[in-house]
Amino acid sequence: MKLVSIQDLKAKLSAMVAQAESGDTITITRHNAPVAQLSPARTASVQRGKNVGGGRIRAALKRGTKGRYLEVLLEDRGNR
Repeated sequence: MKLVSIQDLKAKLSAMVAQAESGDTITITRHNAPVAQLSPARTASVQRGKNVGGGRIRAALKRGTKGRYLEVLLEDRGNR
């Protein structure tokens, strides 16, 4: 485990991310006290959501509003 100050992390962010990517865990410190960790991402936490690609697209407005856009918009919003 490597310790790095926030100031050093800012200066060497790309290198620190590369180290984390290779499997190292880096502890970030502020005034010599640990405040966060930079570690490799776990596959499960980086997965795309199970519903990706399963959505439906619907019309923004009902067909045939005949110029009643404000009325339709207010109806769609309900009591918000």
